[in-house]
Amino acid sequence: MSKSLYLVAVDGGEWGNRAADRAIHLAEKTRAKVKLVTVVDWPYLHPMIIEDVAPPVLDKEAEEIKIKTKVLTPLVEKYNSSTTNITTELLWGDPAVIIKEQVAETHAVMLFVGRQGRSSIFDALFGSVANKLAHTVGVPIVLVP
Repeated sequence: MSKSLYLVAVDGGEWGNRAADRAIHLAEKTRAKVKLVTVVDWPYLHPMIIEDVAPPVLDKEAEEIKIKTKVLTPLVEKYNSSTTNITTELLWGDPAVIIKEQVAETHAVMLFVGRQGRSSIFDALFGSVANKLAHTVGVPIVLVP
């Protein structure tokens, strides 16, 4: 029988790092594997397009290296003495959609997501990746404050 997999959405922020901490500590006790996933949202990098003005060209490879160095590598290095099997992946797209797809594709048994302490009004207006996932992902989800 293969080991269970915990999927963790990380973005380099404090809440995502806390989610990784929780997942890795639980994985050490349950002998599960952990996959850290970062999703780059293209509209986030190009929030506004002005008519007749070309947006700056994104060097995707350079951006991926920068994000891996800033987000994924520090977490892997933090737990390099752990016996837990930790893998990472950087993907592009809508974070809620891509993370949900990753849960299904990897057959993750649990999802860990950092939950920023924003107001319910902000979340109602703009949405929240954690909130969207909590309602659609189909596996137990740990929202880490």
